[in-house]
Amino acid sequence: MRLIQISDCHLHADPRARSRAGFPLRQLEAVVAAVNRERPDMVLVTGDISQDETAASYQLAARTLGELSAPWFWLAGNHDAPALMVETRELLDELDLDGWRVLLLDTRVSGQPHGELGPERLGRLAERLEQDERPTLLVMHHPPLAIGSAWLDEIGLHDREAFWQTLSAYRQVKAILCGHIHQAFASHQQREEGEVAVYGCPSTTDQFLPGAEHFAVDEASRPGYRVVDLESGDLTTWVERVDL
Repeated sequence: MRLIQISDCHLHADPRARSRAGFPLRQLEAVVAAVNRERPDMVLVTGDISQDETAASYQLAARTLGELSAPWFWLAGNHDAPALMVETRELLDELDLDGWRVLLLDTRVSGQPHGELGPERLGRLAERLEQDERPTLLVMHHPPLAIGSAWLDEIGLHDREAFWQTLSAYRQVKAILCGHIHQAFASHQQREEGEVAVYGCPSTTDQFLPGAEHFAVDEASRPGYRVVDLESGDLTTWVERVDL
């Protein structure tokens, strides 16, 4: 089973709009074409679909992502308007991938750049994990641990300690995919029950400079996506970059 993660498209209603380092729609189109060459079984888009939170930007995203050769699903990021997203395409919270289970978590805090799950959503996560012991992949927008970039760490998942405490009882959680950070990232959280891998993904548009104390765009880097191969409880993953 091949899963592709793309993230942080930041589209505008105007298809000709620029970002800091390029043209978001043109870059997303290039990423979609590259992803199709990977022959994925499924594509996940991990938030910040829109930059201007307009219905037109989501319609543009849906048309462009509709060129994917595999089923695709999205979740909301801090720049998104979920009510507008669902007018264009549904927001699911669980996917069944044969031997794997994928849970899509909503970490968005309305009007804020940081993420949070809160007691209610954490409680619901625990309930869902109690229901099924299959190997599980969690997918979320905000990273659940520090990535070593001061300004991004301030706007990551604020209740990360409560999040990891919730996961402590569930050995079936093998890995987490996140967006938000606009860069390739791989780390892990060590637990008594074993480690959980955490992977970040390049943006389809501007890339953020790794390790930066303050906001900085990595103008030398390129858009990209993450490939995730799932097999009988094992996961292999890597990042691909896209030439423009």
